[in-house]
Amino acid sequence: MYTAALYERFLGHKANETLRHLCIRAAILGFLVHLLLCLLYQLHLVDFSVQTSGLFDSYLDALYTPFSIFLAYEVYELIRTIPDSFTNSIGKQFEIITLLVVRDILKRLSDIDASVTSAVDDSITILAVECLAFLILFCTALFFTRAQRETSSISKDKDELEKFISQKRQLAILLLAVYILTAIYSLSTWSYGVVEGDGSTNRTIFFLDFFTVLIMADILILLVSYHYITEFAYLARNTGFILSTVILRVAIASPGMSGAILFILAGCLGSAVLFSGVLFHRNEQTYAAESE
Repeated sequence: MYTAALYERFLGHKANETLRHLCIRAAILGFLVHLLLCLLYQLHLVDFSVQTSGLFDSYLDALYTPFSIFLAYEVYELIRTIPDSFTNSIGKQFEIITLLVVRDILKRLSDIDASVTSAVDDSITILAVECLAFLILFCTALFFTRAQRETSSISKDKDELEKFISQKRQLAILLLAVYILTAIYSLSTWSYGVVEGDGSTNRTIFFLDFFTVLIMADILILLVSYHYITEFAYLARNTGFILSTVILRVAIASPGMSGAILFILAGCLGSAVLFSGVLFHRNEQTYAAESE
């Protein structure tokens, strides 16, 4: 009961609605402030160091701030989905990575917009591959959203099901604490870098560390689920999901073309594993109906 009350207080519907409204307001305010700084920089009314000027040399840079805030909220949403379903949790990870790739594309577009070139150089090639990665990740996220939830994969015993959900709620609360600490550390480290003149932005900030922890959490859920899941197909499916998230984590740390290709590979693998699981589930239901 204590776990359920704690989960409801920090990860429940009311807490989620409050945080969602705060994030929307923060995103709008952050966008306007960033846009104003870009305007002042373009008018030469303010000056930044060479290392930090890349954050303000294009009006498209102003999109980086609201997308970062929305990404932070989506990570919170991911933590909330952990007790619901392993499939939903993995799907939420693909949604986050999709937004992360969109943010990278927008940042790359702002850099291209700031340069004067008509040649198809490496940056254009990488941009094209990243757009392809976005499409595949987006389709994968939609596939997970529309897929059936895990129903027959968990033991039908109500007490066992409640125990499993309670264990995942405990893990979600722990992950929320790790999320807050990681966010504070990443923000403070990046802010200190900006003060020192290093205004570099990349997707490894926060997400590399958090996805490492998230993979460990996924593996822990998989191990605990062995108490409740007996079918090999579901165990193999969940293992395949974890493999796709490991590839996502490696892709976050990989710059340029290699990262985009790994994102595509993770999306294709996740979709293939989910499709196989859905197909197996439908065949199992058909067989059960014919046997009655």
